[in-house]
Amino acid sequence: MEYVSRVPRPPLDGLIDDLYYLEGSSPYARLTLPPMPAALLIVNLGAPMRIRAGTDIETAAYADGCVLTTPTRAVEFGYPRQTRSVGVHFKPWGLAPFLPMPAAELRDRPVTVEQVWGRPAIAELRDRLATAHGPHEMLTLLEEELMRRLRGTAGLGLVRHTSGVIAATNGAVAIGDLSVAAGVSGTHLAQRFKELVGVTPKRLARSYRFAATVLTIDPAGPIDWGGLAGAAGYFDQAHFGHEFRAFTGLTPTRYIEVRRRFLREHPGHVLDGWPLPAD
Repeated sequence: MEYVSRVPRPPLDGLIDDLYYLEGSSPYARLTLPPMPAALLIVNLGAPMRIRAGTDIETAAYADGCVLTTPTRAVEFGYPRQTRSVGVHFKPWGLAPFLPMPAAELRDRPVTVEQVWGRPAIAELRDRLATAHGPHEMLTLLEEELMRRLRGTAGLGLVRHTSGVIAATNGAVAIGDLSVAAGVSGTHLAQRFKELVGVTPKRLARSYRFAATVLTIDPAGPIDWGGLAGAAGYFDQAHFGHEFRAFTGLTPTRYIEVRRRFLREHPGHVLDGWPLPAD
């Protein structure tokens, strides 16, 4: 499987972690993506993907790709035998300047790119991407499209700064202190976050803490769950286990079993590290 990634030029780099190109055969027919403090846009260039955001939602086909704001639960992706796409990993606040609606309307509800940018625009973009000469030209075309669509967004500076503080502390910050430091009420801050990120500052802090904790786990070695939970600031191991199930649908030990399966069956794969086999 081929994966090419790069950071975009300013000012997009303040909104986006990276642009990427993905092509090849998925290691599994279905992959579960645990929630990260990030938003996602995928422009699909192959057969339709099938996506399910939560066990209580029906799986749906996405032909042109999908848009997903900062999620609060795991999302399951069903890939065709051969997949080909370009995408954007946004910072939590980074998708807002490209949306025609509040981010909260899309929370845990993936939509097609057509629903966000319109059918003519995404059809033209997909045509240009499909005829581009290689991944790097494709990423340049995607970057140019994003530059054309970039618009000013009220409250983005406030949300970006506050999110940066949350990220820098891995979520270990008193949310009340953030609103005081910003000179706004907690209600105003929460409303801006829901509009531009899709979740409240408190929920985003939970996401950062969980992601930072999980990404420190080495599935190949022994794991001190109690020590891990304590170092991350969870009340106790039971609290950590509850958060784990809320975010992934799995217990910590089951998560490790699935991670180890990926490592065993596909060592060194470009997708190893976060997606999990769902089948």
